Amino acid sequence: MTGSVLSSGQAAALLFGIFFLLLFLRVPVAFALGLACLPMLIIEPRLSVMMLAQETFNAYNSFILLAVPFFLLTANLMSIGGITDRLVNLSKALVGHWPGSLAQINVVLSVFFSGISGSATADAASQSKIFIDAQTREGYDLSFSIAITAVSAVLAVVIPPSILMIVWGGLISTSIAAMYLAGIVPGLLIAGAQMVTVHFYATRRGYPTYQKSSWREMYRAVILAIPAMMTPFLIVGGILLGWFTATESAAVAVIYSILLSAFYYREVGPRELYRALLDTGKLSGIALFCIGTASAFGWMLAYYKVPETLLAGVSTWGMGPIAAGFFIAFCFLVVGCFLDAIPAIVIVGTILQPLAQSVDLHPVQFAIISIVSLAFGLVTPPYGMCLMVACSVAGVRIRYALKDTMIMLIPMLVVLGLLIIFPAVSLFLPKLIVPEMMK
Repeated sequence: MTGSVLSSGQAAALLFGIFFLLLFLRVPVAFALGLACLPMLIIEPRLSVMMLAQETFNAYNSFILLAVPFFLLTANLMSIGGITDRLVNLSKALVGHWPGSLAQINVVLSVFFSGISGSATADAASQSKIFIDAQTREGYDLSFSIAITAVSAVLAVVIPPSILMIVWGGLISTSIAAMYLAGIVPGLLIAGAQMVTVHFYATRRGYPTYQKSSWREMYRAVILAIPAMMTPFLIVGGILLGWFTATESAAVAVIYSILLSAFYYREVGPRELYRALLDTGKLSGIALFCIGTASAFGWMLAYYKVPETLLAGVSTWGMGPIAAGFFIAFCFLVVGCFLDAIPAIVIVGTILQPLAQSVDLHPVQFAIISIVSLAFGLVTPPYGMCLMVACSVAGVRIRYALKDTMIMLIPMLVVLGLLIIFPAVSLFLPKLIVPEMMK
């Protein structure tokens, strides 16, 4: 900016330098983003604490972000309300006879739970408690059990309703309904890749296989799970049919999960509801605080025109849509190792949006490539929140399960490459069902 004390390069070096220094000193990411902005207020006379506070408030002053605590509350209610148990039984009936039965059930349950929670961290926490100990007792290696639990949990950010898609839609003005539809096929492809990986491990290591469920057992599992499985159809279908917005759909999901848990399955009382509300408040506070400090950090970058400076050099490379797609994926893969997905969207997503526009990369495809790439960061060190949660439940250090985790990410990288090279993989469903939202 003309008249600024620092140039774009100097500002970027100072902001990112302080941020990474604070990360090295083990300061939480959300605090590190906010603290990195403070020296700029001393150096730059045109800036003030009130301006930074106003930008942080503007990030919170968004109706669409109300969906974040609502979806987290839905996930907590589903976990304690007997709904997860019904989905486990259904998953067992469907794939329990496949090699590596319990690990296959783990992946399928992640698919079901992803259509309810929208939060990979919540998925990793609940499934770690269910599966890690159960798998090791059946003879699975602990490192494998941790890896498949953490890696399958990332499906929650790809399969709708995804909290990351809600944040993306609110910040980068992309149709949430179109993103929801665009995430279905990539999410199922990633789940399929994980199940193939489990099959490979199971046949090589001799992991146990259950007997095939009878038709009667499968029928009973489906009937008991149908009310829980209606949740994603209620959320996504309600948005597509114009019954309610993304935020309203999250509120409807909370009401439905309370009715289901308290009155249909009858496993939630006042005490359980209080615990779910308390856990939701903690998780929501962390997520929304990250959005606020990341928005302040992103605004500071925009003030010094750092994105324009960075993209000025990149635009001279003459990239097409595919090359730009791989470049965007690479940026998010790297950033996801150090940042939570939400602040990564706030900072990096807004920086790369002009690049995507300049090469005619469809906004929905840009969003899906970015979100799938960020999913890797949930299990890759040093951040790797899902892997961290799974290892914490298992009582081991992250490096213990790192090898198996990296192996499981290879098929996911193949799926990411398909999304970039063949746009129809992600754009087919939204173009078919909501073509008016794809213009």
